[in-house]
Amino acid sequence: MATRITTWNINSVRLRAGLVTTFLESHAPDILCLQETKCMDDQFPAKAFRSAGYEHVALHGMKAYHGVAILSKRPLRAIERDDYVEMGDARHVSAVFDSDAGPVRIHNFYVPAGGDEPDPAINPKFDHKLKFLEQMKAVQADAGGIPSILVGDLNIAPREEDVWSHKQLLKVVSHTPVEVELLDAVRDAGGWRDAVREHFGPDEILFSWWSYRSKDWTANNRGRRLDHIWHAPALVEKLTDMELLRDARSWEKPSDHVPIIADYSF
Repeated sequence: MATRITTWNINSVRLRAGLVTTFLESHAPDILCLQETKCMDDQFPAKAFRSAGYEHVALHGMKAYHGVAILSKRPLRAIERDDYVEMGDARHVSAVFDSDAGPVRIHNFYVPAGGDEPDPAINPKFDHKLKFLEQMKAVQADAGGIPSILVGDLNIAPREEDVWSHKQLLKVVSHTPVEVELLDAVRDAGGWRDAVREHFGPDEILFSWWSYRSKDWTANNRGRRLDHIWHAPALVEKLTDMELLRDARSWEKPSDHVPIIADYSF
């Protein structure tokens, strides 16, 4: 069975519900994970997405900030919502779906951005980000014998090939050595594999985010790969294709992030 999974920081799902519906109709993912939905669960536009065939929804929302959601054509069960660092933020939701190969758990994360100053002693937002990542080390790729996929806006571009200028961004939050080392530690502690890099290889320049501040994002192309798909080792050979939908950054009233689409054979 072919399974298409997509991650997308939508930057306000109510504002961009039309974009989401268009994407669902044109690209037909089996599961779509959204971050930064920015609404309470009872305000989530689930009805519009159910009309497009996505009957199953797992939500973890909050008023005006953060928020994550899983939309699925397939039934979801064992839904979990964790409050990392106990800040009351809605930054994680996970669920299990069944495939021909057995159950698969999908984790959807929105890691804190971390503010502007990469020093936890003077910037509580950066301190929050580092503590959040420390707690993510406990998320296992095969917990309970169920292989998992971890997706989301992790707000870190780890490799030199994930940023427009490695040297200029070394002291900029999202690409600092302390963040990169910690993200690597999260991946290694959980036994995860970076599906995006394994598919495209180590040398290809890959971005998933371009700032709204740029007057012409296509001309200067100052992007970062902040969005990720990881999976359990058991799923490595199941990945058949992947796409970073760069064109989505030019859609009308777009998110500053673009979808990443992964196709699996299970």
